[in-house]
Amino acid sequence: MAKFQNLFTWAVFMITLLAQAMGKKITVGANAAHNDWDNAHATFYGDMGGAETMQGACGYGDLFQQGYGLETTALSTALFNNGLTCGACFEVMCVDDPQWCIPNSGTIKITATNFCPPNWDPAPDHWCNPPMKHFDLSMAMFTKLAQAKAGIIPIKYRRVPCSKKGGVKFELKGNPFWLAVLVYNVGRAGDVTSVRIRGSKTDWLQMSRNWGQIWQIGSNMVGQSLSFQVTTSDGRTRKFDNVAPGDWQFGQTYEGKNNF
Repeated sequence: MAKFQNLFTWAVFMITLLAQAMGKKITVGANAAHNDWDNAHATFYGDMGGAETMQGACGYGDLFQQGYGLETTALSTALFNNGLTCGACFEVMCVDDPQWCIPNSGTIKITATNFCPPNWDPAPDHWCNPPMKHFDLSMAMFTKLAQAKAGIIPIKYRRVPCSKKGGVKFELKGNPFWLAVLVYNVGRAGDVTSVRIRGSKTDWLQMSRNWGQIWQIGSNMVGQSLSFQVTTSDGRTRKFDNVAPGDWQFGQTYEGKNNF
């Protein structure tokens, strides 16, 4: 028994060290506002109209139409997580740069909708290259924190819950033999980790992630009413019954009756 206890104590000790080495755990969902602040940098892309921020790597398309507007950001490789962070919400503030930070500018809240790709050409200022944590904000958001001519600013950021109006939305794409679904307007954690679909003539079927927050399945679902199960990164799952009627059409968006 003593030998077993010693082994158990040693295992707990090693796991603790490993957890410390991997860094702080980031909470998502309702308790995310209690996360500690972390350091990063921020730039901006596009102009004040935000046209250049549309059609991003998360698959959301027209961000005004989807309800995200200009309160958005592209994330560097270290934060983008191959698209799994799409839809997550962050709080950001400008710090330690009295020349460019706007006094008493407070914080902004933004949603991850795009990817800031790395640039492997030799240069000292490729801010989106691993392992750098970087936010490429819309210009409208950047200028709430700092003067545009600053170009780049030091920031602090933390993960916060997403606050959305209405239900989770499902935009249907594809063809009769291949269905893709863009899942957006997701509250709380914001980022989706799993989607299952059920037709009125099928059991629950697991969808695979195509890219960003577009999920797909190679089944003919035409002519069936569609239900969905969505799981977010905080481990919560919601079921959305009969979201799309039996006569649903490709290119249409259907809204669930609830959210997270």
